[in-house]
Amino acid sequence: EVQLVESGGGSVQAGGSLRLSCAASGNKYSRYCMGWFRQVAGKERERVAAISAFGGTGYAGSVKGRFTISRDNAKNALYLEMNTLKPEDTAMYYCAARSDTYCDGPYNYWGQGTQVTVSS
Repeated sequence: EVQLVESGGGSVQAGGSLRLSCAASGNKYSRYCMGWFRQVAGKERERVAAISAFGGTGYAGSVKGRFTISRDNAKNALYLEMNTLKPEDTAMYYCAARSDTYCDGPYNYWGQGTQVTVSS
């Protein structure tokens, strides 16, 4: 069982930056694909960014060039650096883990989410 706890959300004006963090429990973190998802009420959840156990990354087109995902395996931590934020980035952001080294496929574990609100 893996527990995930997000932090770092908040309110920011358009053009600003935020850094989300996710703390993971367990001793298999370094072997897992990790991802950041976001969801707006009434809409489908969207994968924003993912990082494989080997460090390979992928991004949704809407955030490419603005968001950066990274991980620190020594700290069991995952991060999402978000720059040049836009009002359409407003959503609940979730940290997720997939019990596989690669990121193709469903995620097994989810955090509770942290709210990001971007005002114009």
